[in-house]
Amino acid sequence: MTGAGWASEMRRRVRSALAAALLIVPALGTPLHAQASRGQPSDTTAAPPSGPLFTAHDAVVAGAFVAGTAALFPFDERLAHWFQRPSLQNSDVASHVATAARVLAIPGTLIITPALYIVGRVGHHPHAADLGLHAGESVVVALGTTFFLKGLVGRARPFVVNDTNPFDFKFGGGFTDAENRSSFPSGHATAAFAMAAATTAETSRWWPGSARYMAPLLYGAATLTGLSRMYDDDHWASDIMFAAAIGTFSGWKVVRFNHQHPDNWIDRWLLSASIAPTGAGGALVVWSVTTR
Repeated sequence: MTGAGWASEMRRRVRSALAAALLIVPALGTPLHAQASRGQPSDTTAAPPSGPLFTAHDAVVAGAFVAGTAALFPFDERLAHWFQRPSLQNSDVASHVATAARVLAIPGTLIITPALYIVGRVGHHPHAADLGLHAGESVVVALGTTFFLKGLVGRARPFVVNDTNPFDFKFGGGFTDAENRSSFPSGHATAAFAMAAATTAETSRWWPGSARYMAPLLYGAATLTGLSRMYDDDHWASDIMFAAAIGTFSGWKVVRFNHQHPDNWIDRWLLSASIAPTGAGGALVVWSVTTR
C-alpha cells in the first residue's frame, strides 16, 4: 500500500472508530430504572456467572497467546525495521494516530476509568460506576503484572540496540535500567487491552449482543496502541502480543471475579457509596455497607 493509500485508510478507520464509540454513550447515560423498565436486568450482580474463575478454555487461549509471542520472535527485527522506514516515520497522519493511541492508553485509561466511576456515582448510573470501577481494577492488575515482568525479564528496547537484537535480555535488568531494559511486555498495550476486555465483558452483561460492536472497536483500538509503540521504536512485536495476553486476561478475570463475588469488600465500599448535596452547597458521601 502506498503512503497516500495508507493515510487514507487510517483516516477511514479513525472516523469509523469515532462513529462506533457514540453507540455506547446512550447506554452509559441511561439510568438504572429506565433500563429495568425495558425488561433489562436492573442489577449487574443479580445473576453472577457460574463456574470456576479459570477454565480449560482459558488454557487454550493462553497457549495461543504464548505460541503467538514465540512465533513473532524471529520476525521482531524485520518488523522493527519496517516500522522505522522513512516513508512511515515521515507521515504526519501516522505520527498523529500513534500519538493519539499512545495517550489514549496511558494516561487515558487511568483518567477514563475513575471519571466513569465518579460520573456513575454522582449521576446515579450504576452501570457506568460498575464499568469504571471494574475496568480500572483490570488496568491496575494488568499494569502491576507488566511492571513485574518488565523488571524481571530486562529486555532491551529496540532503539537501544538499533532494531538489530531482539534477543538482548538481562535478568532483573528492568529494575535497574527501566528506561532501556523494560521492553517486554508493553505497558501501554497491556492497559489498552485490559480496558478493551473489561469494557466488552461489562457492557455485554447489560447490553446483550453488544460484543459484536464493542469488541472490534475496543480491541481494534488496543491493537492500534500496540502498533503505535512499535512506531515509536519502544517495543518489539512480541512485546505487544504478550501484552495483549496480560491485558485481555486481566479484563476477563477481574470482571468475572467481581460478578461472581458481588459482596467483595471493594465493591461493597465503592459501589455502595452515594453522594448527596448538603444545604451549604457542598456534598456528603454516604456508605451503606452490609455483610452477607
